[in-house]
Amino acid sequence: MTTTLLDAAALAALPHTLPGWQHRAERGGTLSRTFVFQDFSQAFGFMTRVALVAEQLNHHPEWHNVYNRVAITLTTHDLGGLSTLDLRLAEAADRLAAPFAPQPAKGV
Repeated sequence: MTTTLLDAAALAALPHTLPGWQHRAERGGTLSRTFVFQDFSQAFGFMTRVALVAEQLNHHPEWHNVYNRVAITLTTHDLGGLSTLDLRLAEAADRLAAPFAPQPAKGV
């Protein structure tokens, strides 16, 4: 599958395509989301599952974890902005978080 930068239409659709993710223009375009779980074990389990998908895609997130929170930022460094890989990884993260029923992040 070919990786391409997102065009203007895809960028405009992001609030509908990936609700809960924030798009920023910095660094050519980033997508960010913070997931909040019940505890550290759930957060770490989620990170492990996302890491397996990231390896399959050969596309790795910028992220950090503090106890039950996992903050993810996506961008495609090689292309200088948001790409189809970022969409695929964000969609996978949303799908993998769903069974844990993460809580919305407040103040992030």
